[in-house]
Amino acid sequence: MSRTWVTPGGVHPPENKHQSLTQPIGQLPIPEKLIIPLSQHIGAPATPCVEIGQQVLKGQVIAQATGVVSIPMHAPSSGTISAIEHRPIAHASGMLAPCIEITTDGADTWIEHEGISDYEHISPSKLIEMVGNAGISGMGGAGFPSAVKLNPGRQRPIDTLIVNATECEPYITADDSAIRERAGEIIEGIKILSAILDHPTNIMIGIEDNKPEAIAALAPHVEDSGISVVVFPTKYPSGGEKQLIYILTGKELPTGKLPADEGMICINIGTTYAIKRAVIDGEPLISRVTTVTGDAVGTPRNYDTLIGTPVRHLLEHNQFDEQAGGRVIMGGPMMGFTLPSADVPIVKTTNCILAPSYAEIPDDDPAQPCIRCGMCAEACPVSLLPQQLFWYAQAEEHDRLEAHNLFDCIECGACSYVCPSNIPLVQYYRAAKGDIRKAREEKVKSDHARERFEFHKERIEQAEREKEAKRAARREATQQAKADHLAATANGSAASSAPATATPASAVSSSSAADIIAAAQARAAAKQANPEDQRAKLERTIASAEQRLKMAEEKLAEAINDDSGKQDKLSAAVENTRQKLEQSKSKLAELAE
Repeated sequence: MSRTWVTPGGVHPPENKHQSLTQPIGQLPIPEKLIIPLSQHIGAPATPCVEIGQQVLKGQVIAQATGVVSIPMHAPSSGTISAIEHRPIAHASGMLAPCIEITTDGADTWIEHEGISDYEHISPSKLIEMVGNAGISGMGGAGFPSAVKLNPGRQRPIDTLIVNATECEPYITADDSAIRERAGEIIEGIKILSAILDHPTNIMIGIEDNKPEAIAALAPHVEDSGISVVVFPTKYPSGGEKQLIYILTGKELPTGKLPADEGMICINIGTTYAIKRAVIDGEPLISRVTTVTGDAVGTPRNYDTLIGTPVRHLLEHNQFDEQAGGRVIMGGPMMGFTLPSADVPIVKTTNCILAPSYAEIPDDDPAQPCIRCGMCAEACPVSLLPQQLFWYAQAEEHDRLEAHNLFDCIECGACSYVCPSNIPLVQYYRAAKGDIRKAREEKVKSDHARERFEFHKERIEQAEREKEAKRAARREATQQAKADHLAATANGSAASSAPATATPASAVSSSSAADIIAAAQARAAAKQANPEDQRAKLERTIASAEQRLKMAEEKLAEAINDDSGKQDKLSAAVENTRQKLEQSKSKLAELAE
């Protein structure tokens, strides 16, 4: 018998599991409508690859994965795509999210598919690809994509594979019933995982001792397989990843570390069944075992439920008495949440629909002030200080919440369960976590905006520096050209009498820009120095001025005759033109002397 360790804290609420185990796993009629949310997992939502009105077959991909941490979605049954829009999803806030609606045709026609029975000769990467393409995510927790979880196992040595069959929360028996009826296929799924992880040294199935039938069902299938079924006393919560690892190995997973960092992989037992179906049968994850229980339903039972089935459909086929129960809970009484609507669909992580009667789970009494009894701290399985966290959450002191390891809280609800003041502690923790995550996202956005601004500023400064460098180069070239010109002028006639090859050496060695400037200046100086050119230019100027003067005098004469009132302005123009004409004549005379 394998040794086990005892976790701190924990509670022993009434189990209430026997009600839903009186019958085998049942099948429900195919719903008229199936609603498939595009985000049933941690990571990026899938993107639709079908259109409204398109016919689809059972198992057909209807939404593609859009990132590394993402999974595709498949049609749970054949039918027609009737809507792609936002619908209420399984969330405590009643939020809407993108969904694909399929109007089923009742034929339940499968798409062509094929599995691989000889998986031992398939590479781990190919097996992981098959798991990813089948849209498998963790079916017992937050829905982490299984293909992503199994990848670190190839990069880091994994020596321990832990299969979580704890199912510690009251009322829920989905895994228990699946093990009883599908033990052989579950063990086959574990063997596939072993092949992917390069056959870890330790393979353990952790299960509580309140499931004797499931333990007995596993026994014949694990003989000589290297798989250990480790049974330990029932206590809530034992199914948390960190808690189960400690119970089976005695190792505490440090804050911020993943099991893979410690050479371990922990996976839900329902997920192992889905992996077997994906690899050996070639079937994607389109259904799961879901417990429907509570005194408000007439037939508590487990059902193999199609993903996307509205909760209302399950309740209607289980004689739900709406008058007897005031609410419907998705999940168990400890960690579940009340559904805002019975139209919410079943998703890959839905292990239970609980419809309790008023007597069974009465409405919450009003919260009373904390009396500092400390019972919450004794019940906490993570050894946190729930009372302190409560104060800090109320005061929105995020730094202190993080310093007191708020994110180590697994939201098991044990603290709320034992609180004599009926304080909904977990609700405060969830809200605080949401606020902190939002603040982190805003900080990341702010940092990105600041980086973009600084980059833009640096780019402008760099451009200005480059412009200044070019201006300096032009100034230097101009000065060099002037110096070269002065040197050439100083050489004077010596330069002109020199052979054609006596071109100033500085002009040859100067830059092309300086050459152009120097040439322009030389042409201007040559023109200025040529008397014939100056004389011709002055003669043209005089002729032009005489013509303008004649026209101006004619306009002035007309103005005087018409008495138009423009005489003064035209007289000034005549006088101005006459002065320019005289100046040009004087320059011509000086040039002639």
